[in-house]
Amino acid sequence: MRQKILFSYETPFSGEHNIYGYIYGAGTYSEPLQAENSAAIVGAMRGNEHQQLYICSKLSKRLSELEEAGDIVAGKSVMIIPSVNYSAMNASHKYWLSDDSDINREFPGNPEGPATSRLAFALLEELKTYSYGIQFPSYYMRGRFIPHVRMMKTGHESTNLANLFGLPFVMLNKVRSFDAGTLNYNWQLSGTEAFSLYSGGTSRINEEAAEIAVSAVLRFLSRMGIIRYNSMGGNISTVMDEDEMETVKSEAAGFFRRLTNVNREVRRGDIIGEIIDPMDGHILSEVKAPTDGIIFYMQDAPLIYQNVILVRIIKKIHK
Repeated sequence: MRQKILFSYETPFSGEHNIYGYIYGAGTYSEPLQAENSAAIVGAMRGNEHQQLYICSKLSKRLSELEEAGDIVAGKSVMIIPSVNYSAMNASHKYWLSDDSDINREFPGNPEGPATSRLAFALLEELKTYSYGIQFPSYYMRGRFIPHVRMMKTGHESTNLANLFGLPFVMLNKVRSFDAGTLNYNWQLSGTEAFSLYSGGTSRINEEAAEIAVSAVLRFLSRMGIIRYNSMGGNISTVMDEDEMETVKSEAAGFFRRLTNVNREVRRGDIIGEIIDPMDGHILSEVKAPTDGIIFYMQDAPLIYQNVILVRIIKKIHK
């Protein structure tokens, strides 16, 4: 393994901070090897993404073992960036400490701009030299969901390659205005085959979801000829558009009691949850499935507001 400084910056109170990449298959500082930039993996971009950092730590351990066993294919290399905002993580803060900016809205970055913009620029300059890119973002809504690969419809996406992770679903979504500042969008436009892998969890560690993510990445790297690894298991992925899902919103505010879970089949009219009055305990609203299908996402906050998304259902295709 070789460590590389990707970006350095000065802080007012704690001196210089460095953002590191850890490269496997390219030798050490004392004995560097010539290897192509095969795949780059990015973990936590925000200070609350403990699950994403944890997944990278597990991947680093596995890649170290593969490297030691000689199972990273000659001429290939994999870089892992576990965290790009560990200062915020150390301070239990979600965004950049000095100005509360979100690094994943700063791409493609500006080398003359503020700190997060300079960091985004430096990262992209490094990352776009890799053939394949994998990011572990946090899901944009709090809750539980089926593990999946997500890709923006930029015109550069490859669903065939996304299938090689062996996750149940490959989800495509339209590019929204704020997506133009994200890593995945700019990574795709720069020529890298980039994928966002969602396995579950953000601020709390989910061991089962982390193992799913690690297995998916190792499976992909094996199938792309980057590592030698017995990639058993996995799914034949279903490719679908996010807009095709049915959304169920809350009719009232209160406690949300789930009566089922994600990845469960439901039939139209099934009661899948209840909203309970937090003062007297009576049922304010029954949450019913509007269609036959599989629950893809379910809210897990104990208290919810009115008109928020509770459930998203992958509609069953009737033949």
